Amino acid sequence: MAFDTFDAGVAPGGLRSKNEIKILICYLFDSVKDAMSRSLVVEAIRADELANFFEVAVAFEELIRDGNLEPSGMVDDEQTYALTVNGKVIAKQLETTLAHTVKQKSYDCALRLLGERKTARENFVDIRKTENGYEVVCRVSGGDVTLLSFTLYAPDAQQAEVIKRNFLSYPRTVYKTMLGLMTKDIENVGGALEEVYGTLV
Repeated sequence: MAFDTFDAGVAPGGLRSKNEIKILICYLFDSVKDAMSRSLVVEAIRADELANFFEVAVAFEELIRDGNLEPSGMVDDEQTYALTVNGKVIAKQLETTLAHTVKQKSYDCALRLLGERKTARENFVDIRKTENGYEVVCRVSGGDVTLLSFTLYAPDAQQAEVIKRNFLSYPRTVYKTMLGLMTKDIENVGGALEEVYGTLV
């Protein structure tokens, strides 16, 4: 395919054709079995510099305009989209024109972003400034039930952000560790700590 897009910020092997970008967007919607917003799809493609941000945004709008994507609902106050019949045809017939690495990277990133947003939606962190520093309020949710809620002190904003980031990385492990400590279930505590250690090595 001819190169007909801006290539600023595009890594070697990335997409430089408008049609390829449209095909990749359709491929993602056909492959990822979850509701996705425009921002998530754009970020999934941009994360590994697979295409120019502006070109991805334009391609998305053109797919909507041409009847290949249609609104499907709302998630986290964001409009989500789904492929139309025509969009599915594009995904099925033309996905072989894309490099496997491009498809895999964007697919993996889309799943990771969906997981991160689901975690952030189900598990809450609020950073509150106080006279002596910051309070970091963390909550582990089990649907409509709060499984664990606690507040940690942080002397500065940087440490508060570290606490927030680490909590959201493995909230279930935090819950399992606390539950194990409170019930004196040492085996459960050890298993939870091994999960954390495994993500750090």
